[in-house]
Amino acid sequence: MRARYATYRLDFNFLAQTSRESMRHKDTYFLCLAPDGDEDFSRAGWGEAGLFRGLSAEDGPDFLPTLHALCHAVNHGEPLPDITSFSSLRMAMESARADMESGGRHEPFTSARLSIPINGLIWIDTFDATIHAIERKARQFEVIKIKVGRLSADEEGEILRYIRRINPSAIIRLDANGAFHSLDEAMERIEGYARHRIHSIEQPVPQRQYELMSEVIRFSPIPVALDEELIGINAPAEKRDLLEALRPAYIILKPTLCGGFSGSKEWIAAAEATGAGWWFTSALESNVGLNAIARFTASLPGPKMCQGLGTGQIYSNNIPSPLDMQGQYLISRPDAGWQMPALEWIEP
Repeated sequence: MRARYATYRLDFNFLAQTSRESMRHKDTYFLCLAPDGDEDFSRAGWGEAGLFRGLSAEDGPDFLPTLHALCHAVNHGEPLPDITSFSSLRMAMESARADMESGGRHEPFTSARLSIPINGLIWIDTFDATIHAIERKARQFEVIKIKVGRLSADEEGEILRYIRRINPSAIIRLDANGAFHSLDEAMERIEGYARHRIHSIEQPVPQRQYELMSEVIRFSPIPVALDEELIGINAPAEKRDLLEALRPAYIILKPTLCGGFSGSKEWIAAAEATGAGWWFTSALESNVGLNAIARFTASLPGPKMCQGLGTGQIYSNNIPSPLDMQGQYLISRPDAGWQMPALEWIEP
């Protein structure tokens, strides 16, 4: 094989806000693997290492040198560096290899036409802007996900009441991104949310606050899902130990952040062994990474819940692709192709 990589800056269409930060753009990294003899990378498989600054466990000075070393090892027939703790690199490598094996058609894991039900995500914004977003999303989607923890309890209560007025049967998922820092604060907010028939709340308290998280899960009237809690835990035994200790109702799988696709399979095994449900969520990847996550999800056997995948529409310069929305389904249009950008590739 041959390998090369490039950096690409994605520009948001809006100020993307969570309870942690605000973002105007996000840098991502593309990895290409080509079979021997493909000198111009025309049959290369693409993968995306969507490093999430401030959140990815591998965010640090070793990330780019490790990506460089990985490509160098591939190109020179040397042993590959250990990327166990480099989650986004694992995802990029696994999806690029799967894409290459499919002939570089951007169909890693499955060539089936995609049709995946997803939730409608409502970003945190001002109260008025959030209400405006609800007008569209709550009519289109049966499952609504909304970020909480940034506005006041009264404003969030009014927002949830508004969703219920527009779509009384909506399934509402909340994502706190670790916004609450004590049991009293978490329970006060969660009990307020519970009045609105909430399906689940993701990561109500910061990661690694195990005693606090255990208490919230024990007392919460809303089922709790672990999200950031999964980041940086790589050994299968540690994954099962965490879920056995905390007993969440659900886990949220972001391959970019929780060990790539192989790591996600380990989390699914641990969840099923401990009675937890699961679904996949994208983590602000471009359409390259979103396509890989969607195709991996579609390739898994058995019934699956409504997924938390993105729509590919949040960036002004996303990679043009067949991915599109049809109602509340993420689909791939058979009449459309990929338009891969011209990039400054590095081939170590």
